[in-house]
Amino acid sequence: MSILNNAFLGSLIADAVAMPVHWYYDVRNLDRDYPTLEFYTAPKNPHTGSILWRSSYTPKNKAADILHNQARYWGKRDIHYHQFLPAGENTVNYRLAVELYNLVLRLGRYDADTWLDTYITCMRTPGWHQDTYVEEYHRAFFDRLASGIAADKCGIDDLHIGGLASIPALVAALEQVGLSDEETVVSITRTHVNLTHQNRHASEAAEGLTRMLLALSKGSSLTEALTIHGSKWSRIEVFDTWSVFDNRNIIGRHLTPACYLQDSFTASLFLAWKYTSDFSSGLLENARCGGDNCHRGAVVGSLLGAINSIPEDYLNKLHSTKRIQDNEPVESIL
Repeated sequence: MSILNNAFLGSLIADAVAMPVHWYYDVRNLDRDYPTLEFYTAPKNPHTGSILWRSSYTPKNKAADILHNQARYWGKRDIHYHQFLPAGENTVNYRLAVELYNLVLRLGRYDADTWLDTYITCMRTPGWHQDTYVEEYHRAFFDRLASGIAADKCGIDDLHIGGLASIPALVAALEQVGLSDEETVVSITRTHVNLTHQNRHASEAAEGLTRMLLALSKGSSLTEALTIHGSKWSRIEVFDTWSVFDNRNIIGRHLTPACYLQDSFTASLFLAWKYTSDFSSGLLENARCGGDNCHRGAVVGSLLGAINSIPEDYLNKLHSTKRIQDNEPVESIL
């Protein structure tokens, strides 16, 4: 298996590991509810930190309905964002990453318009995913689409790290179809992220992660990749200073554990650097830091997956492993 395919799988595993403790901002509650988080775990209610009670989305018409039977849980307290996902399952952004990977392999290339059609089909199809929560950018995209805006103009100014969830998948798929020119790959990943996240920080982070992954695939060490391509977000000497402190003191006090890219990307790079030779510990520590750990997993999991062997048990019990092997397109029922 190639280094970049390992990176893609690492991102999926990191998401699945973090899924039950996603968006816990009070780590005391995280430890209380999941005291022995060591592998894939199913989520459980109540999620006392959930903000679904103050979240809302009313689709303009049937074509904008992306919540389907999950809508009835919005506006209620203590609802887990991923309450119906079994252990080892991926959240919606990573389910989309799998669809993107499979689509590129079927087409033999990346095509933005075909991807948008696939994205729209997936999100409009009841039962395609079982996530209760969908991020703001999905809601805004379909709200704009329902208003008659062309799909390639429906992205919003979004600087959340969730925009990076599909980058490891896309970079791995482009390698699989024979695209190796770095500048072309970078251009494609920036274009792809811009379809939903029209934000300078999101575009820069997508490029940074792409270049790091490509550097690792060519034999660079993680320290070299971070030094050359991550200097905007990371300094190894700073990471070395941080490494003597508990991770939750860094991600939670010094850096926000939330989704905003300026801190979350740096936090992700720090964890990948600190656990360079320990795939499992890196993913588990990312999860235990709470906050937007699922989406930090795109960075932590892909970088660690690229430079480490992935334990077979993680792959065998990851639900998306079969989806990648089967590579079947989603059929719209609308």
